[in-house]
Amino acid sequence: MKNDFEVLADGFVFLEGPRWKNDRLWFSDMWGYGVYSVTEEGDCEKIVDVPGRPSGLCFLPSGDLIVVSMTDRKLLRLDSHDGLMQYADLSLFATADANDMVIDSDGGIYVGNFGYDLFGGAESAMANLLRVAPDASVSVAAEDMSFPNGTVISEDGKTLICAETFANCLTAFTRHSDGTLSNRRVWADLGERTPDGICLDAEGAVWVSSFGSGEFLRVFEGGRIGEIYTVEGKRAVACNLGGKDGRTLFALTFEGEIEDIAKGAKNARIEVRRVDVPGAGNP
Repeated sequence: MKNDFEVLADGFVFLEGPRWKNDRLWFSDMWGYGVYSVTEEGDCEKIVDVPGRPSGLCFLPSGDLIVVSMTDRKLLRLDSHDGLMQYADLSLFATADANDMVIDSDGGIYVGNFGYDLFGGAESAMANLLRVAPDASVSVAAEDMSFPNGTVISEDGKTLICAETFANCLTAFTRHSDGTLSNRRVWADLGERTPDGICLDAEGAVWVSSFGSGEFLRVFEGGRIGEIYTVEGKRAVACNLGGKDGRTLFALTFEGEIEDIAKGAKNARIEVRRVDVPGAGNP
């Protein structure tokens, strides 16, 4: 199905990490070096500058914002008085730029990384999916992941699903009460599609942003595809369900060439459309 989206906000370089919280969508402009939020009406404000390039976002049970700082491989906590403070150092286990993340109900965070110097042209390599415990200690949750990207946790907390971008699939794990993962399996084979950011809905389907094909897909376990919305001539980067009733799909898109990013060209925008099934789980 063709693009039925409306533009909510534009004028950004490259967007990631959309999260619906406190009646606003929070998101990172990775190459604009800042975190922002926007209302359903399009009222946008800058929250904080992140010199190390922001990516994934989440909120602790206390309500504090946590931001992935990509290049220094850290999680930063936004303090109302002191600004961004180090929350966890991922550099011992993350072999390249830190990327997207998800938080569980206890405050445990799962965060991926590139695995290799993507922008520097290095040969591809596998990466670890890390877990940051509620006490901010860091451990490896899963090894040999092919560019672990967007990640979600089911509403009952028992399943974690991660987009392995360059394996062209969604990978699931059984998640235990102590935060450990087991029973790794392919949740959905996406063929040639390259999954980036993802989110869950109340029927257990996953909305997938397929970066390479410029599609937002609603996918069920086993790989059945419900809806497909194309954004012709653009990249589909990330998505999140939110709004007052949870039925607004916030779609982050990029129009242009990858080389434009380094030039600071503002080719990224947030687009929205209504869907039938509200969001669930996390994020």
